Amino acid sequence: MLQSKTIEMNGIGRVLLERSKRARRLNISLKPFTGVRIAVPYGLSFESAKKMAFSKTTWIKRHLDKVKEIEKRQAAISNDLPEIDRSLARKKLTYRLNELSRRYGFTYNRVFIRNQKTRWGSCSAKNNISLNMKLLRLPQELIDYVILHELVHTREKNHSKVFWAELNKFVGDARALKSRLMEYSLSSSQ
Repeated sequence: MLQSKTIEMNGIGRVLLERSKRARRLNISLKPFTGVRIAVPYGLSFESAKKMAFSKTTWIKRHLDKVKEIEKRQAAISNDLPEIDRSLARKKLTYRLNELSRRYGFTYNRVFIRNQKTRWGSCSAKNNISLNMKLLRLPQELIDYVILHELVHTREKNHSKVFWAELNKFVGDARALKSRLMEYSLSSSQ
C-alpha cells in the first residue's frame, strides 16, 4: 500500500498526503520549512484527501501566508546566529534549571543538554530533563517557560488542565508563552 503521495495545488504548491496510524480523520497541518501535509488514516483513500484539500484551499492559503511570514523571519534571524558552544549552554541552562527548581521546590533526577531538532525540552518518566542548547537563542522569559514546563512535568506527566493550572502559577499565562515560543524555529543548522 502506498504510504504517501504528493499533489500540486495552484496558489499553494506541493501538498503531501501521508498515511498515518495515529490519524483518526483527515487532518491538515502547515509547518514552517515543511509545508502542507494531510494525515490520511488507513481506510481512507488519497482521492478523498485530495478532495478535502481542494475544498479547504481558502483556509490553506490564509494559513500558508502566516507560515511564510514566520519562515521569512526565521531565515533572517538564522543567517545572523552565531554558533552555540555546547559547554557554555550546559553551564547556563543547568544553572538556571537548578535556580528555578530550588526557588519553586522542584526535584529532578538528571539533566541532559542536547542539540535537538524537534523539541525545546522534555521530561522522562524518571524525571530526567532534557533541554535544547538552542534555548540560548530565546528571550529569557521563554527559556524560563521551557524549563518550568519541564519541571512541572516532574509532578504532572501530561498536558491536562491540572498541568496548565500548575504551570500558570509559575509563569502567568502559559498558553500565551507557548504561542510566542512557536514563533521560533528549531530548524536552524546548529
